[in-house]
Amino acid sequence: MSLPLLCTEEGVARVQEALRESELDGWLLYEFHGLNPIALRMLGLGKTTRRGFVWIPAEGEPRALIHAIEASSWRHWPFQRESYASWREMEERLAGLLEGMQRIAMEVSPGAVVPTLDYVPAGMAGKILEQGVEIASSGDLVSRFHSVWTPEQRQRHRRAAEIVADVARRAFQRAAAAVRDGRPTTEGALSDWIRDELRGAGLVVGPDCIVAIGPRASDSHYAPEGAGETIGEGELLLIDLWGSFEGGVYADQTWMGVLAAEPDARARGIWEAVRDARDAAVSFLRERFDAGAEVRGYEVDDVARGVIEERGYGPYFVHRTGHSMDVDLHGSGPNLDNLETRDDRVLVPGVGFSVEPGIYIPGEIGVRSEINVHWSASGPEVTPVQPQSEIFALLADD
Repeated sequence: MSLPLLCTEEGVARVQEALRESELDGWLLYEFHGLNPIALRMLGLGKTTRRGFVWIPAEGEPRALIHAIEASSWRHWPFQRESYASWREMEERLAGLLEGMQRIAMEVSPGAVVPTLDYVPAGMAGKILEQGVEIASSGDLVSRFHSVWTPEQRQRHRRAAEIVADVARRAFQRAAAAVRDGRPTTEGALSDWIRDELRGAGLVVGPDCIVAIGPRASDSHYAPEGAGETIGEGELLLIDLWGSFEGGVYADQTWMGVLAAEPDARARGIWEAVRDARDAAVSFLRERFDAGAEVRGYEVDDVARGVIEERGYGPYFVHRTGHSMDVDLHGSGPNLDNLETRDDRVLVPGVGFSVEPGIYIPGEIGVRSEINVHWSASGPEVTPVQPQSEIFALLADD
């Protein structure tokens, strides 16, 4: 089993090069009781019950500062280590780690604009600021060294994406067949079937879904209670489903169908606004890549949101355009967001994210389309291979 990045000389050297490029004196990772998932993964930590610090200087050997009773949790750590028992010792030795430093990176987000990076408690941040250092966000470091996909993760994601797309299509067919048989299924029953199919295809990490008919889909995170609503003739149906292979990156998609020969004019117009916003975001990414220009998360959100606002549905697009995807379904890298937050992190090569604009008119209708994008060395790579272009008309042949 390979060691975590920050437990290898090669990994530390890569991080130190980035620190020097960013004019940072070092990266201080703080962990307590699983509070910082980034530190846990990058340091390969299991259970910890006391405060721990790892200092990665821009030059020199990394050092860990841990509590005296936590040696077994750190036995894989290959670099310098010192321990403390009392809080006085902790503060004294922490000051020693930071002596002479001016600007350091930590998992903080100024103004809490990126909650997925804001893992250092205010009290601890205050204690560190007392050392006379400036704390900068580690956001771009996290993107580059935590959220970037490995070649194996990219391959597993591609496989997962086609499985997820296939299960979605078959789920719509199942709902249509049930209507034709005169025994329509329910949101809950179809959800159970989808989860079973995802697991049966090998997506063993977090397989789950949202199944919602038109009015229920206006709640973007709707979950039916028990059987939920009946998926009957004429209903507009949203299916959002996701899952991952062990060690892979999630595939997360949303598809739309209607239990009719065709969608009505209103549903079609809303769908076209959502689809066109999705496609405009991808086109913008391709244009910026071809121009060799940087892209930041909030810029992509602005493009997609602009399409929906132009169509008159701006107030009903109530979430960000996309979320980061790495080892977590909602990852720690850049989000496509200038609504909930202003995510100004750069989309560094190798990160992945969803693109999922939606329109939600409360109590009436909800429409979303979701694809995934890997920001690869050859440009934005979209999964699944064939994104949805029109609402599935599930009873068109009847």
